[in-house]
Amino acid sequence: MTRGMLRAGLIAVLAAVAIAATSAAAAPPSRSVASAQVPATLVSQLAQARLATAKYVSNLNLAKEDGYGIITRMIPNMGYHFLNSKVKGFNVTKPAILVYEHRGSSWQLGALEWVWTAKPAKPPLPGAKYGSFGAGCHYTDGTYVPAAAQDQCPKTSPQTGAAFNFWHPLLITMHVWLWYPNPSGLFASTNPLAAAFNAG
Repeated sequence: MTRGMLRAGLIAVLAAVAIAATSAAAAPPSRSVASAQVPATLVSQLAQARLATAKYVSNLNLAKEDGYGIITRMIPNMGYHFLNSKVKGFNVTKPAILVYEHRGSSWQLGALEWVWTAKPAKPPLPGAKYGSFGAGCHYTDGTYVPAAAQDQCPKTSPQTGAAFNFWHPLLITMHVWLWYPNPSGLFASTNPLAAAFNAG
């Protein structure tokens, strides 16, 4: 076999490999790969949650009218928390807590949150991850004092003098960053991008 024939054969092989690689790169991901990355159940549940909470995205006053009251001031890299005490259990369209970012006179819904006194036996959402919030006393203006029992709660907030609201034990939390991007993940407790709002 001549050198020219060898060269021609090598070029043909390289061309075939290049065409195959290009075709593979251009082909859309298979349905099985896409579904493995984001479960269809989660996609559907998040869509339901977005439709149900879109009205609150930049309308904190409406959230308040619907029963959400402040329970924390700005928690760094997280937000202000507003609780609806009438919401019980898990319903993806009715979060117990709305987490807002705040600057000036503007409020932006960032995350939805649910809480339990014990970790759920079954994840309420596929891939759910949990955090925790220590036992403590909440006051009507959102101030908070850690306390192992309710009888340890001051009658008024030591920071502001606001009236006592309620006490809770150690809680298991689940955040869903549905309305603000979070590079740490959908279920992360904190969000580095929310640091821009830490000053309140």
